[in-house]
Amino acid sequence: MWLSSSSLIRNLAVGSLVLGTPLMAVHAAPPPQVRSAAPGYYRMMLGDFEITALSDGTLTLPMDSLLTNIPAAQVKAQFARTGLDPSHLEGSVNAFLVHTGEHLVLVDAGAGKAFGPDAGGRLLNSLRAAGYRPEDIDAVLLTHVHGDHFAGMTADGKAVFPSADVYVDKNEADFWLDASKEKTVPAELRGGFAQAAAAFAPYLAANKVKKFTGSTELFPGVRSIAVPGHSPGHSFRAVESKGQQMQFWGDLIHAKDVQFRSPGATIKFDLDPAAAARQRLKAMTDAAAKGYYVGAAHISFPGIGRVLPEGKAFSWLPVNYSVVGLKP
Repeated sequence: MWLSSSSLIRNLAVGSLVLGTPLMAVHAAPPPQVRSAAPGYYRMMLGDFEITALSDGTLTLPMDSLLTNIPAAQVKAQFARTGLDPSHLEGSVNAFLVHTGEHLVLVDAGAGKAFGPDAGGRLLNSLRAAGYRPEDIDAVLLTHVHGDHFAGMTADGKAVFPSADVYVDKNEADFWLDASKEKTVPAELRGGFAQAAAAFAPYLAANKVKKFTGSTELFPGVRSIAVPGHSPGHSFRAVESKGQQMQFWGDLIHAKDVQFRSPGATIKFDLDPAAAARQRLKAMTDAAAKGYYVGAAHISFPGIGRVLPEGKAFSWLPVNYSVVGLKP
């Protein structure tokens, strides 16, 4: 006689108890661990402007040997507060998308493949996850010409952002696109000249590289602020809508846990360390006094927050996550 499935289960359960062996539930193994983060974007409104932080991934650097103008013991002590290893510090690489309503502009373009397959290179995944396509972008605004800020704008010799003009300070472009300057920079930066030549090539060929000088308005509500020091034409991007402002700081900060407490600490990537330190102190002082938002390329993603005064130094206050804030 055939038993119904429910009867069969009851009989098996009773039989197993009689035999002294409990019936074990059948449990399938879970799928393998993914062990990777999702494409990263963080969105907020700034007045009528939509700001989207885009993760290009991370770069791991020996920050304890790169930081300069600060005692090694002080670097070690400041990192000890965070539990991070300064000899193997994984730092964010962030870019920022600004939708003004009339323009869709990208501040910096990530590292692309310049530093290998596991260092940066996630910008396009993040961009698409955020709901945009590379061809939607009509301007790329480079804060400066270091590989982790520009190399992602070209892939396999072709423009990644085919509809975009590339805006860059004239001093910056003229320096890094002149191969004769290669011997004037630290060894760590010399590869940047070949990278720049390759990345800019399709945009130069299409007459899409737009050079500007100093602090100037690039689009309504979007301007550059000259802050030379880290590189010859290093510049911020400031965006403002309805009285709200955000400044994108490029490479003003490399080690948040050291440089807010010790603004004079510099890094081997600075071409003019003294000027870079002066610009950092000036920018932090201004941001702390006025309270506007800051977007930083190498502060943990999304890299958006405010600067607070803390005695004679400063601290970083990350942006508060908000869903309500997505509404204009």
